[in-house]
Amino acid sequence: MSAPSAKVPGVFGLTVTRMVGGSGAWIWSQWHELRQAAGMIGMVLAMGVQTRRWVRPARRAFVQQVLAIGIEPLWFVGAVAVFVGISVVVQLALWVGEAGQSQMLGPVLVAVVARELGPVLINLIVIVRSGSAMTAELGILKINGEISGLEAQDDKSFSQIVVPRVLGMVVSTFCLTIVFIFAAFASGYVFAVWLGIGIPDLFLFMDTVSGAVQAKDVSNIFAKSILPALFAGASCCAGGLGVCGTFAAIPAATQRALTRSVAGLFLISAVISLLTYL
Repeated sequence: MSAPSAKVPGVFGLTVTRMVGGSGAWIWSQWHELRQAAGMIGMVLAMGVQTRRWVRPARRAFVQQVLAIGIEPLWFVGAVAVFVGISVVVQLALWVGEAGQSQMLGPVLVAVVARELGPVLINLIVIVRSGSAMTAELGILKINGEISGLEAQDDKSFSQIVVPRVLGMVVSTFCLTIVFIFAAFASGYVFAVWLGIGIPDLFLFMDTVSGAVQAKDVSNIFAKSILPALFAGASCCAGGLGVCGTFAAIPAATQRALTRSVAGLFLISAVISLLTYL
């Protein structure tokens, strides 16, 4: 009877060892790819300001990224903005009115919709919709050997493949965030007036909202739109370029890139909020 029980600690210890080893390997791979993304961000910023890097293939790739990331999803972003305007802006207007604090409507709308919801939601949309496609695309190019062919031409592969994609994601995310904020405010105002709540005067509503916008709000929106998109673009490119072996490795690389991008989004947003308002 004692022999089976003696094996239990050994099996348990082996299981724990495997779990710890697997966790350590996962953390190490994430840390390695995180360092790659950080280095890639530095190279993108350094090359992005050099006009000689923007040759025709790089410019064409940048335009394609802006069209794919910033133009094609406009209808979807507009629909999400209308939903937020109806569900959030209208409720805020109703609650503020019932509390007798109508003068607080502008600051509350700016804080909730423009400062927090807008940048986070748009970055999530861009990461899920375009980040996954970017990682898979670069992974396919890497496995097919097209990346290796460009790598033989000094740093043309980076300036023509990575820089346009990362900067295209950054520009598109910022523009979509501005569109989202205006669309959410407009739809919320229209729906609130239709329900007979909130501020019926359009110019008074615009003055209330614009008067609540401060310099720190503008810098907050700018930073929360740009920095997470910059990190996500670099992380997705690093994940795609790090694919090795066969096409079967692409889904795992895409999953890791999306996980890092989403985690980076919330971490960067939290840090920006703490630095700006505390």
